[in-house]
Amino acid sequence: MDRTVFATAPLRISFVGGGTDFPHWYEAHGGAVLSATIDHHAHVTAIPRGDRQVRIRSLDVHHLVEYGLDEGPEYDGVMDLAKAAIERMGLDRGVDMDIRSDAPAGSGLGGSSALVTAVVGALAALAERSLSPNDLAELSYAVEREDMRIAGGRQDQYAAAFGGFNLIEFSAAGVAVAPVRASDQTLEALEERLLLCYSGRVRTDVGLIDTQIRLFREGREETLQGMKQLQAMAYEMRDAVESGDVGGLGAMLREAYESKKRMNPHIAEDTPIEALFAAARAAGAEGGKICGAGGGGYLLLYCEPEHQGAVRDSLRAMGAQFAHWGFQSTGVEAWIATERWIPARG
Repeated sequence: MDRTVFATAPLRISFVGGGTDFPHWYEAHGGAVLSATIDHHAHVTAIPRGDRQVRIRSLDVHHLVEYGLDEGPEYDGVMDLAKAAIERMGLDRGVDMDIRSDAPAGSGLGGSSALVTAVVGALAALAERSLSPNDLAELSYAVEREDMRIAGGRQDQYAAAFGGFNLIEFSAAGVAVAPVRASDQTLEALEERLLLCYSGRVRTDVGLIDTQIRLFREGREETLQGMKQLQAMAYEMRDAVESGDVGGLGAMLREAYESKKRMNPHIAEDTPIEALFAAARAAGAEGGKICGAGGGGYLLLYCEPEHQGAVRDSLRAMGAQFAHWGFQSTGVEAWIATERWIPARG
């Protein structure tokens, strides 16, 4: 008897290095991102059908799409990533699928990639197909960047597939994921001092990634210097975390944000982000950065506990919201009743 498959994939916070995970950069210069998955997830439920119909329902925005496997989906902007993931996995019969996310699309927490990774994981479990975390990440990358031709980097798929606090390195030869050796005390101290703040709006398709790539290809010196500094800081911040030096993280996040603006000066245009950062610093936060490419979404702030009440009050008065969160050590998981599927290790 067929049973329901459940799958989850974690969202992530990227501390530094975003932008160096794009092929146009790392194939020539290498790239490095420091990121950690958190206890916010993309969720997928999949139930096999006895026919060749596909039915996908979004529990977040209440969209419903239906099509036949033989005809294939119409890519019309409604749950296209889920459609493309189903197509790439090559189902031999139909499926009913529900999807939802703990963060809105465009939040800067890697939610789109987490969703694709969860769909791929669910369908792999359904087919009893063994995938390594690397296989899972590469399949998910192919769905987003090759099948759907969505501009972006490679970090989010690897973060969701592997899970945990990692330094992820990129080169023409491949991707390497190295867990950050942080003590439990360090992670607790970071959770206590890092605030995840929703700016009150999600970014729309404002072309920030395309702009970043264009500035690089034009040889803009500030863009090149910003990317070099972001890459170097991934190692510096990793070393600080591994040594337990959380006190210096606020200044490093502030420096990372300034480097990101050098890479692409448009990341905060037409948003309240600069005003939110200014208010947060005035209330006692030591630093912070945009999560994701910019244009809105979440901010990651570093603030000592004694100043957090003032920072929260100040930013809430400006329409911002704060999320409860914690580090998540596991990547994508899928299970059928009591049987839990995870990517094959080794």
